[in-house]
Amino acid sequence: MEKIEYWKKLDNLKSYEDLKWNIPEQKSGTISLIGGNLQNFSSIIRTAEFIQKTFPIAKLNIVLPDSLKSKLPPLPDVIFTKSTESGSFAKSDELNDTLERTDFAILLGDLSKNSATEVAVAEAIKNSDTRILLTRDGIDLILTEMGEIIERDGLFILASMAQLQKLFRAVYYPKMLLLSMPLMPVVETLHKFTLSYKTTILTFHQEQIIVANNGNIVTVPIAATDYTPLSLWNGTLASKISIMNLYNPGKEIDATLSAIN
Repeated sequence: MEKIEYWKKLDNLKSYEDLKWNIPEQKSGTISLIGGNLQNFSSIIRTAEFIQKTFPIAKLNIVLPDSLKSKLPPLPDVIFTKSTESGSFAKSDELNDTLERTDFAILLGDLSKNSATEVAVAEAIKNSDTRILLTRDGIDLILTEMGEIIERDGLFILASMAQLQKLFRAVYYPKMLLLSMPLMPVVETLHKFTLSYKTTILTFHQEQIIVANNGNIVTVPIAATDYTPLSLWNGTLASKISIMNLYNPGKEIDATLSAIN
């Protein structure tokens, strides 16, 4: 088979371990974790604990709707923003300002699917130049706004193939992604998509973790990592991708692959 120049197939990620030396010894950078609603906020708390134990982040903002104030004990670095009557994020200056004051934001999910929260979160993202990673139901929440969001710089998307399928439809991309596709046409489609848009995408298909950016594709078997098809989405990988890209600006594919390792 003819070699495809834009597609790198890896058996392991050992060659990307060196980027971990770029993690500073002194605490540095600000990360904001955004998510949660009145009924569900466990993922954001669990991910915050992982980041605090693992990385020398100078400031970690845990951004929650203020409907959770009475549900949680006093926690450091929690920012409560205005909530809807149903207990999720509402439009507010606090949410917009938080995105502006962070180096990297993670829209982690556990978000109520309602129009008020969709408008609030999408507006905050569109009004900010901050690098941001979208994952889990954070992607589903803002699909109808994705046509504008996908055009911004500094966008990272950690998504299932089913979510990418919806995203492509939402932005009226002329190529389709099908869950039944062989790996090769998926790689070709992501190659063309990331030439059109500046986003960095990580997804999973046919036992391969796929990373795409600027038309370049890297695949690695999930069996060569410590992840499972379920653990890719639990918040740990999203936080590692964000932090490795924070410490390695301009090296989106390399930093993302080092996060998987």
